[in-house]
Amino acid sequence: ALTVRFITRRFIGDYDPTLEMIYRHMAVIDGEMVHFEILDTAGQEEDSLQIEEKIKWGDGFAVVYSVTDRCSFDEVMRLCFLINHIHSSPKRSSVSEQPPVVIVGNKKDLQFDRMVSTEDGENLSKALKLPFYEIS
Repeated sequence: ALTVRFITRRFIGDYDPTLEMIYRHMAVIDGEMVHFEILDTAGQEEDSLQIEEKIKWGDGFAVVYSVTDRCSFDEVMRLCFLINHIHSSPKRSSVSEQPPVVIVGNKKDLQFDRMVSTEDGENLSKALKLPFYEIS
């Protein structure tokens, strides 16, 4: 839903959240037209080789968890570690710069179902030295 909202500027409630998709999009960023692709992994359980290939594919990452699902939050640190590890590997190009990563807590509006506090997200982002946002 987050990706569809970003691309279309509308909330579309009727979509398959388990379907992995690649979205192509153009946007003007800092006065420059930028073409990019977004791989929405849909948070599916995958083996480590599949996750590694997807991390190698990306140049930037939004690691999204649901504030109503503690298990998704618990995966954030592991995914951020994998991103850091894979992109600092000597097997990658000579560029040693880490890709941009942001942590996003989704479903902020579902306060009564919340299992992860805003403070939990802020503390994790401080520990990992990554930006953090909560959205709906």
